[in-house]
Amino acid sequence: MFVKHLFCRKIYILRSKTSVTLSRHMAITQAILPVAGLGTRFLPWTKVVPKEMLPIGNQPIIAKIVDECMDAGIKDICFVISKGKESIPEYFYEHPELEAQLQKRGKLEQLEHLQKYADADFHVVYQDEHLGDGHAILQAADWVHSDAVAVLFGDDFFTGGKSGLQQLIDAYEKLSKEERGAVAALEAIDPQLSNRYGIVDPESDHDAIQGLVSVKGLVEKPETKDAPSNLGIVGRYIIPKSTIDRLPSIGASHGGEIRLIDALIEQIGTIPIYGLQCKGTRLDTGTPEGYAKAVQILTAQNDQSSSSSSSSSSKNRSK
Repeated sequence: MFVKHLFCRKIYILRSKTSVTLSRHMAITQAILPVAGLGTRFLPWTKVVPKEMLPIGNQPIIAKIVDECMDAGIKDICFVISKGKESIPEYFYEHPELEAQLQKRGKLEQLEHLQKYADADFHVVYQDEHLGDGHAILQAADWVHSDAVAVLFGDDFFTGGKSGLQQLIDAYEKLSKEERGAVAALEAIDPQLSNRYGIVDPESDHDAIQGLVSVKGLVEKPETKDAPSNLGIVGRYIIPKSTIDRLPSIGASHGGEIRLIDALIEQIGTIPIYGLQCKGTRLDTGTPEGYAKAVQILTAQNDQSSSSSSSSSSKNRSK
């Protein structure tokens, strides 16, 4: 199902009270995908094609992000886009004529790929001004109806095991009701690169959840000498609705932008905030060099997986 509106408030009104009440007591079921950025590092390509539509194998980057959500059980997804990036949600539209042709020609694998998004509930809102990641999330505020929501930025992926989002959800669901708050994906980064990341000031390791640390402070893009640790935030969050509710009041900073990290900083001491050191290899598609590396690694993994599947099918047919 695809609901397409300029303002999320209209989407919210379409929901029944029963649906909203039930969803608030469930696990993480909603995800915001802020993909309104201009992609200036990829110019001139991104004059006509959104960066998130660049291919990795036979899928665009955005499909891999949506797949990460759906594989984690999240089917209620909101794209935050800017004008000119409509091809992002359009990729997930139904294509009855194309599907009929694929069915007719027996191209069932391609048909399955197109139809796997039929069970998802997609929404679109616009960020008309580029005023920070917090401002982007704020555009989806009226759409959020659950106690907590996942936020996935498009540059980062974890490979070699569970996705970054799945690891966050696994940790979040192990927390008691009193412990639940915000959880950010972390990676131990090169300290010389701290001015590219939000950096956490860790307080203590969680007693029962490996890799989870409580956070007593956060700093946005500090210089190396000012960084409280080498643990950088890398593109995946679970945040409570109260963090979104805080965004309108925090004001602009860091070059006039409304930042998610500033809302979390204001909530330190009022809600639990954690960082999870995610396992696996992080791939950064946010630069041409990082994108090229991600294409190489993920394409090789897909080829290996396809080869293994073909080999297994051949063995089964020979039995």
